[in-house]
Amino acid sequence: MTTRSEKNRRLREILNSDGLGTVMAAHNPLSALLAEEAGFDAIWGSGFELSTSYAVPDANILAWNTHLDLMRAIADRTGIPLVADIDTGFGNAVNVSYLIPMYEAAGVSAVVIEDKNFPKDTSLRVGGRPKLISPAEFSGKIEAAVAARQSPDFTIIARTEALNAGLGREEAIRRGLAYVEAGADALLIHSKQPTSEEIISFVEAWPSSVPLVIVPTAFPELTEEAARDLGKIKLVIYGNHAVRAAIGGMRDVFARIRRDGGIHTVTPDLPATQDVIELAGDARMRAVEEHFLR
Repeated sequence: MTTRSEKNRRLREILNSDGLGTVMAAHNPLSALLAEEAGFDAIWGSGFELSTSYAVPDANILAWNTHLDLMRAIADRTGIPLVADIDTGFGNAVNVSYLIPMYEAAGVSAVVIEDKNFPKDTSLRVGGRPKLISPAEFSGKIEAAVAARQSPDFTIIARTEALNAGLGREEAIRRGLAYVEAGADALLIHSKQPTSEEIISFVEAWPSSVPLVIVPTAFPELTEEAARDLGKIKLVIYGNHAVRAAIGGMRDVFARIRRDGGIHTVTPDLPATQDVIELAGDARMRAVEEHFLR
């Protein structure tokens, strides 16, 4: 199994490279394993996906330790870096200071903290509450995170919601530069516009060498090739596609079973039970049995 420090260094290498890292969301260890199997460079420990899996809104309703426990479970079962979505840091700079060492100890390689009010409202919700805290207050959170980390290879990513709050490109840049000055290793710039024009405009105007991170949920036409060609984006996060795929797949199978009055039509289309058993780590259990079970 890849060590924690190796995962941390791998993420740093991606951020410092000339290429583009791909990050897939996960809401449990199984979805994280499937993302690793598919060839993604890292896992996005998505607060949105976790909340959805509990059937509650992405609005800091779940406790921080629920999210932390999930991050630990994912890190224990995967060999690629894990980027934890910790929303607003579950409070102020004091909360952030206490939580960063816990996430680092859980095997996380990076955290993303956003400059919204606590409790947050999810970014892509129609009619949501895009209220931001002041740049000074959020810079304090970033400084607290940097001071609290145990290893310099642990990555702190600041996320600004200035574009989603309607504050414009210049304010987004002003906030981003303030967060970089506070010690952020990268900046996640987010937009819910249905085209990539707003993001591209920001990227082209970004004056810092600090790498950028994007989540192209709302503007899927921005391909990895196009993002790479912009030169300043180093990570692309697919923020909710695992849980959306799971919802779509389950809806389809469940509806077909009810329609057909049994599982006879869906069984050929599903992964074999043995595949599920192997994904759950059967080989390791068998090895333990062989060596120790008397």
